[in-house]
Amino acid sequence: MVAVRNARVHRAHRNPICSFAQKTSTMEMRHTHQLADHLHQVFNGGNWTWSNVREVLADVTVEEANIKLHGHNSIVGLTYHIWYFVNAVNDVLSHAPLTSKDSESFNHPAIADSAEWDAFRSKVLTDAERLCLLVRELPDERLSEIFVHAKYGTYYRNLLGLIEHTHYHLGQIAILKKSLRAEGLN
Repeated sequence: MVAVRNARVHRAHRNPICSFAQKTSTMEMRHTHQLADHLHQVFNGGNWTWSNVREVLADVTVEEANIKLHGHNSIVGLTYHIWYFVNAVNDVLSHAPLTSKDSESFNHPAIADSAEWDAFRSKVLTDAERLCLLVRELPDERLSEIFVHAKYGTYYRNLLGLIEHTHYHLGQIAILKKSLRAEGLN
């Protein structure tokens, strides 16, 4: 089953920018290229989990996105939270100072209508693709270096952590979306 799934995964989503994995064996790939591919896949598809930000958010309405079901975070809040950390890492890899704060990572602006929701979803995907490109440009040696301050660990820890973080919150978004629809709140 894994072999069949992996065959489908490699055919599923071919991005000319982040498609190194489809052309080169894993043994020949640089670690930064692997991380860039995994980042691309969690946002755009082709990963082992068959779940990605683009597809999960594609049919979410602005009304659904703003509902806080049973006191949990809204889909807008979780999407913003994912984007917040993508944006923070983009800044660092672009040589800008790290100014983000964990305490602000859920302080999203109001999304009042479909146009704003569409624009925000587009921004999330565009900024994620920008991050993918920046990660691909990193030399592997950089992965073992400290990411801004020692308390944050290495570049590798932060990049892998961002991928894991995105998968985690993507799962929450998927469950929240199903719950909203099961309760007829869409």
